[in-house]
Amino acid sequence: MIEVTQGNSPLVLGLPHTGTDVPPEIWETLNETGQALADTDWHIHDLYAGLVENITTVRTPVHRYVIDVNRDPAGVSLYPGQNTTTLCPTTDFDGLPIYREGMAPDEAEITRRRDSYHAPYHAALEAELQRVKDIHGFAVLYDCHSIRSHIPFLFDDVLPDFNIGTNLGETCAPGIENETYEICRNAEGYTHILNGRFKGGWTTRHYGRPAENLHAIQMELAQSTYMTEVAPWDYLPAKADALRAHLTDILTMLKQWSPV
Repeated sequence: MIEVTQGNSPLVLGLPHTGTDVPPEIWETLNETGQALADTDWHIHDLYAGLVENITTVRTPVHRYVIDVNRDPAGVSLYPGQNTTTLCPTTDFDGLPIYREGMAPDEAEITRRRDSYHAPYHAALEAELQRVKDIHGFAVLYDCHSIRSHIPFLFDDVLPDFNIGTNLGETCAPGIENETYEICRNAEGYTHILNGRFKGGWTTRHYGRPAENLHAIQMELAQSTYMTEVAPWDYLPAKADALRAHLTDILTMLKQWSPV
């Protein structure tokens, strides 16, 4: 179920939200809004494909409406006091219900999904981080995300193009944060922010333990940088290729980064 491509460099890419698979028994409980799957990180696995060689990728094909593998398995909010979605979302990013009346998952169903989909993804991700750490003495996790640039329910105004998250510098060495920021800052025609609305999801915060030689950084891209932000969510090759040049710079730097 989990798609893993292994490389032997220290860099591991997490792809938690690109999947569109929904088991039939869950699909039947979703309403029309839910079945639109609008909150997918569309095309992200294609956007990053082939940018640099010899890196590891870990991807789940299961959609975030089934379970969000970038949320705390205990259900604790990442952003207390702010609108957000939950471990097993019941609304979309606009705050609209995604389930048919009375068919949202109960606690037993949430537990089943956590065991069936959340746990295997993180078991694979943890195993790959440990594998490359065993080779190099350290590992770097780059968590790949994207989102529509304007979602009033979740944030004000228009989102910057590059949204770097390190949980206020806690999840990686300063050099990783600083060099990623500089690449984004120097990307002509793009906007950027460090630890703005998106400071890093549960994955970044859970695995980012610099004292243990595990470094994690999240990149949330505004989808306007490479695609249309309305259905059918078209990939725009010219815009994507321009963006891929900067993403290549980031991944090349992370692949070559060393703590010494």
